[in-house]
Amino acid sequence: MLIDTHCHLDAAEFDSDRAAVAARARAAGVAQIVIPAVARDNFEVVRELAEREPGCVFASGIHPMYTPQAQEQDLTALDAELARGGQIAVGEIGLDYFVDGLDGPRQAWFFAEQLKLARAHGLPVLLHARRAQDAILKQLRRIRVAGGIAHAFNGSRQQADEFVRLGFALGFGGAMTYPRALRIRELAASLPWEAIVLETDAPDIAPEFAHGQRNEPAHLARIAQVLADLRGVSVDEVAERTARTARRVLPRLPSTP
Repeated sequence: MLIDTHCHLDAAEFDSDRAAVAARARAAGVAQIVIPAVARDNFEVVRELAEREPGCVFASGIHPMYTPQAQEQDLTALDAELARGGQIAVGEIGLDYFVDGLDGPRQAWFFAEQLKLARAHGLPVLLHARRAQDAILKQLRRIRVAGGIAHAFNGSRQQADEFVRLGFALGFGGAMTYPRALRIRELAASLPWEAIVLETDAPDIAPEFAHGQRNEPAHLARIAQVLADLRGVSVDEVAERTARTARRVLPRLPSTP
């Protein structure tokens, strides 16, 4: 059973064929899809989508790229949404030091406040950590949460080991399929199974075999095959091992999709 631990199925790119996209994923063996929110105005959107599509679950959070328009009262709304229940995590939250024009201190404040909410509600977190791994690790040491996933991981082995020490798994997806992505492929091949989960980040980060196209969760099956080839195991073993890790770091994932 494959689990896509990070897929923006609510994105506008899927508006014309969302149900068909979800059906293709199920047909490809993707039994569960985690849909993270990115802002207050789509908390309800991801909840309703997860309730409507078989095998889908959701997380609630404010993405760092949406912090410019976020307001302090959005955190109050997030707290209320988490109290309502149903989420498997707080996310997508974190820091982005790649996109120009984002206010670093503002991002950091929203990130820290959401970590506190995750801790208060006993939830793991789904982390966005683009060129910000060390800054995120510093916050995680200061505000301890119930682990989670460092999505689309692209850091060093030392950083990977520190995330794992703090109770996190690392998300591997389309970037791993590119032969020139040497560091990501080396991590995917050598990290312990307990550190690895699969994801697509659809509609973004299309794999090499779909370069320039819209990414979608059905691609996870071929992404899993790439990981199997890198590790010299069967794709069935990849599915079983990564699903086991996903359930460990996201314990509210339903046991039966």
